[in-house]
Amino acid sequence: MLLTDITNIDTHLIPVLKTVSDPEIPVLTVLDLGVIREAIEKDGVVHIKLTPTYSGCPAMDVIGDDLKAAFSEVGKEAKIELILSPAWSTDWISEEGLKKMEAYGIARPLTETADKDVLLGDKKLVKCTNCGSTNTHLVSQFGSTACKALFKCDDCQEPFDYFKCLK
Repeated sequence: MLLTDITNIDTHLIPVLKTVSDPEIPVLTVLDLGVIREAIEKDGVVHIKLTPTYSGCPAMDVIGDDLKAAFSEVGKEAKIELILSPAWSTDWISEEGLKKMEAYGIARPLTETADKDVLLGDKKLVKCTNCGSTNTHLVSQFGSTACKALFKCDDCQEPFDYFKCLK
């Protein structure tokens, strides 16, 4: 799993970074999501490199503003730089983030191959976040946000979001 290299983050900044959540999945912090590529304090200014989950992601403006506000609360100025390459991948979500996502009712991303297979009509084995069954089916490729699809469990009949695999 390719995660943010912790050496690219000044350790004294981590507690503040942990207070900033993703506005679309509020149980995930920006560290859980793996969108912080670098956070370094230089000459009293915190320089943060942020990678969007996909190009044009509307949450990036909110996250940038939230990061600035969080650092302002501790008396620090933050400057945000968007980094588009390398592109963000669901592989960058931390294991803790994946567990939080599932507890929140969003199925974790599967493999890239499994995502491609479903586009070709094959059944995807996505585990229901309510009862744990894999007897589920795709309702819509488009869920509550662009990075999610809507599934329904055929056993408990509950709908749930699936976080699409992005590589």
